[in-house]
Amino acid sequence: MGKELVIDMVIQERRLQPRLGGRKLYHVYGDRLHAIMLGLGRDKFFGLLREAGLLVTRKRSYTRTTASYHRFRCYGNLLKDMRLDKPNKAWVSDITYVRTRGGFCYLSLLTDRYSRKVVGWQLSRSLSIEGSLQALKGALSGCRDTEGLVHHSDRGVQYCCADYVALLREHKMRISMTEENHCYENALAERVNGILKDEYLLDATFIDYEHARRACAEAIKLYNTRRPHWALNFKTPEAVHQAA
Repeated sequence: MGKELVIDMVIQERRLQPRLGGRKLYHVYGDRLHAIMLGLGRDKFFGLLREAGLLVTRKRSYTRTTASYHRFRCYGNLLKDMRLDKPNKAWVSDITYVRTRGGFCYLSLLTDRYSRKVVGWQLSRSLSIEGSLQALKGALSGCRDTEGLVHHSDRGVQYCCADYVALLREHKMRISMTEENHCYENALAERVNGILKDEYLLDATFIDYEHARRACAEAIKLYNTRRPHWALNFKTPEAVHQAA
């Protein structure tokens, strides 16, 4: 009976977070799991998941969304030695593709580097600068004081163009960019992209733009409010952002 209850608990959570890993499930539901099955350790829990076919398999795919050969000015990396103690001191940005039956859409994301919360996003039908601008405007609408806040990105034309830079300067933000061919310098932004695709099924092929947009909104909401992070002591991004 206890085994069935544990499996049912996992299935219920997986309906919201289809690829949430076993280690996070075990930590988040540890007390409840032990109440259901006394002495249920992590190895035994993973054994139950394996028997039920509930272990998550990871998959990776990459498509280039950065056009870094352009006429606009690029900026240095300000995040290299930066230490953060609260949210809204540094945002990282990136763009990833989302498939529809009619072709690609592009998801622009801004993530707070301290709390890991997605603070701004926009799904666009093209790689034009408008999607990134709308994501930035969304993030700015939720932040009272942006003076000195570091905006970090790759060297894509969307982030270097005059309109985007002007908006950053209007809000007295500091501009930071990766060095050429150093993708690892924007690892957190790329990690969030991967989580949304890998754990929240944004790697699916959606019917059309509106279907994809609804899926993105739901995935980002679940990521912000329900997904625990190792780096946040198993708190959610929203909880850390609000607490600070």
